[in-house]
This record gives sequence, C-alpha cells and structure tokens, in this order.
Amino acid sequence: MNLDRELARRHFLKQAFWLAGLSAFGVLPAACASKWRLLPPRPVDWQMKPLSSARVEERALADGRKELYIEHDLLRGVSPAMLVWFWRNIEGDIEVNGRTYPRYLIFHPVDHIHFTVVRRLADGSVGVGSRFHIVEALGADMKNLIDVAMDLTKLDETGARIELHVLGGTALSIDGQFLPREAGTQFISTMTIGSSNWAGRSGFNRLMTEWLFPPERQQAWLKHSVEEIGNLEFFLPDLYRRSA
Repeated sequence: MNLDRELARRHFLKQAFWLAGLSAFGVLPAACASKWRLLPPRPVDWQMKPLSSARVEERALADGRKELYIEHDLLRGVSPAMLVWFWRNIEGDIEVNGRTYPRYLIFHPVDHIHFTVVRRLADGSVGVGSRFHIVEALGADMKNLIDVAMDLTKLDETGARIELHVLGGTALSIDGQFLPREAGTQFISTMTIGSSNWAGRSGFNRLMTEWLFPPERQQAWLKHSVEEIGNLEFFLPDLYRRSA
C-alpha cells in the first residue's frame, strides 16, 4: 500500500511538473518540439573564456536542492555600476564589426536566441519586479533549450538575482554577486535548482534535478555561464562609455 501511494504521489508530481515545465519553466525534454531555432553565430573579436578559467563547485543541499557555484575570472575594466546598467539595458542594440545586433545576442554570441522584457516597472524602466523572457540553447545544443520567464528580484551594486516561480515557490534562482576589485569586478554566480517549500519536500526537487535539469544540462550551464559572464569584459566597458 505504501509503495502504491508513493508511486501515485510521484506520478502526480511528475505530471504537475510536466505542465509547470512546459508552461512556466520551458526547460523541455529533448523529444519536445519548439518553435525556436539556433541563430547563426555572431562574429566577435575575442575568444570566450574556458570553463577552466573559473572555480566551480557543486553542492547538494539537505532539502534536495542543488547549488552550482562559479567564481568567475576577474572581469577587468568592468565596474559594478556597469553591471547594474547592463541588467537595466540588455534589450538595446550594439554594433560589432560594422553590424548592429541585439545586445543579448552578443552577451553570448552562440547560445543566445531571444530576450524580451515582458513586465516593466510603472515608469517603463527595468528593475526589481521586472520579468524577462529568456531563450537560449546551452552549448548550442537544442536538447538543452531554455525558454523561460524569470523575475528580477534583486539589482544593485552588490549583485543581481533572477528567479523562476513554479507551484507557488521559487523553483530555480540565479544569483550574481559583484565584488569590486582594483582592476575590475569579481563576479560570483550561484544557481540553486529546486524549491525550499512544500513542493520541494514532496519530491519536486528530485524530479527537477533528475528529469529537467540532469547532470549533463548542469555541466552545460556551467560552461555557458563562464563564457557568458566572461564576455562582459570584452564589450561592456566600451558599450557603457558610448551608451550610459
């Protein structure tokens, strides 16, 4: 009887998570079709930083959540004020090699596909309370497609935080910590996979990490994040001087 009850509970959670994943999370199993497609790589003048340039840790939390921690290579010439400005102005354009692109497509010139602000503040600006629609394929692999709406819950010169809300709680969050240094900014990223509420305690976290964010997708995100954040060093200082 207990086994039957456990199987029924897991089946219910899996079905609920499937619906939540398709409607809110957008991290689709590989067999699912999508309207999105990879874009041609954008030609940039720099080499993206390798995963080995950062210090990475993976941590299993007691409630079943998973943390992916990245201490990025120093962002030389980048200040915390520049990072705050960029978060508020990702939607704009940038000129690279004589061509104009959406800034988000240069933020990662291979993996990024689409970005829009779907909820703004009352004055039309972007800040805490805004919601972003983000589409990217980690490692340029459509099996690792991310098509997600995430809320900006923190933004100041100490850092930024975006959260995915599913089943009444935070199912995934990405924190960026900005530490000023003499030559630039030390950027620390922490992705937390899973929920600390009742859903997480009921098996949601296990399904989250095993089904929609398995180890291979976690590794793809680590590499993607190191490349993405590292790219800021190469284009943000000049963009900030020209546009801010």
